Amino acid sequence: MTLDAALAATATLVASAFAVSTLERWLVRRRPYELAWTISLVMFALASAALWLAEAKGWTSATFRTFYLFGAILDVPWLALGTIYLLAGRAGRSTAADGIRWALVILSGFAAGVMVTAPLRAVVPTSELPEGRALFEPLPRILAAVGSGVAALVVVGGALWSAWRLWRDDPSEHPGAAEVSPRRLAFGNVVIAIGTLVLSGSGALAGRLGKDTAFALSLVAGVSVLFCGFLIATPPRPDRMRAFNAERFAPAPDAVSM
Repeated sequence: MTLDAALAATATLVASAFAVSTLERWLVRRRPYELAWTISLVMFALASAALWLAEAKGWTSATFRTFYLFGAILDVPWLALGTIYLLAGRAGRSTAADGIRWALVILSGFAAGVMVTAPLRAVVPTSELPEGRALFEPLPRILAAVGSGVAALVVVGGALWSAWRLWRDDPSEHPGAAEVSPRRLAFGNVVIAIGTLVLSGSGALAGRLGKDTAFALSLVAGVSVLFCGFLIATPPRPDRMRAFNAERFAPAPDAVSM
């Protein structure tokens, strides 16, 4: 296995573990930002798996379309939706966030249709990461620019603003404040913003490491930093999950009496 394939495999495994953690918390607490994060991380894992397969077997049209759809177009917007839900807080603003969610669902379906049907302008190179501008017409590239650029600004700006607000305001005004201290939430939000910036930093590394290694390394580092931010900003384990496990694994009454 090459270094690039090993890095992509690591990113896939970290993203999968991250997705399981957010899914567990959503199943217990039903908070919409945790569901948005779970969807984003599943997409991240799919994009990383496509990169892993391509580095091991060579790029094909299918692996590049999968990587481009879930990695360049859809992943960050769903992560941004989680940030929007965190910032919404109150019921009225949460309703507005619900509207953004349904718009994103429609956009995701549209983007999937575009990526399945978009014609290729050239043969996909098998030995190195292809470039969207060399293979696709403007529409897929516009979707990627919006998904990677605008949504990243929402994540970074929202995380930093949320951190500043949590640092200075009344803790009771913010969701999750009863479970995690406001300063810990603020620090977790800053770490999430840093992770998003790391994910977008592959271009700065490409000149020194090569495109494939830069992308794979930024995926591993970025998702690892995001995972750390998530662990900092959320309780170690939901109370209801602890109660569920205590009830599930408690000894039977007869066993106790013996």
